[in-house]
Amino acid sequence: MFASLKTIDSAFQQVKTLALLFIVAAFTLAGTIAYFAFQSSQAASQRIYVLENGALLTAGARDSKANRPIEARSHVSRFHELFFTLDPDQKAIQGNVNKALYLADNSAKKQYENFKEKGFYNDLIAANISIEMIVDSVQLSTQRPITARCFGHQRVIRATSVTTRDFVSECSLRDVTRSENNPHGFIMENWRVLQNNDLTTTPR
Repeated sequence: MFASLKTIDSAFQQVKTLALLFIVAAFTLAGTIAYFAFQSSQAASQRIYVLENGALLTAGARDSKANRPIEARSHVSRFHELFFTLDPDQKAIQGNVNKALYLADNSAKKQYENFKEKGFYNDLIAANISIEMIVDSVQLSTQRPITARCFGHQRVIRATSVTTRDFVSECSLRDVTRSENNPHGFIMENWRVLQNNDLTTTPR
């Protein structure tokens, strides 16, 4: 009888051990599945699918902070292109300047009002002059507040000649909420023109 009880007890211990091993294996398997599912989800979230001409293309997603220097340079370039690319048309001038003023603080508005007071825009229209602003580069500081220095040149196109001018300006940049009028989420502050001199004049 005692031998029979020992056999039952031994069998019970074996069943108990097997049950524990099974539970541990089940939890290990569940943990492994959860880990790989999470990794797969993370990898999928880094992919963006773009439909172009009926073809599905994959694009990579990156941390938005990694793109901030690129966006800052684009913001500064866009402002200068809008503010200084002018044609002899009042509505075109006003439209460009209005878009530019969303990207900068009152320092840009003061410059615009100064140009208006001096009759700069009226002279452009009267003389049928166009100005093209070409931004060559934008240098950013690596510390806060971010400062930007814009290097470029202007082409002043008259009926009989084309004048090329060099251009250097400086400002600081502040983060703001993105909007349709300000997609990069920056405001240029304390903007000032440091240099704007004639380089060459060629006849047309």
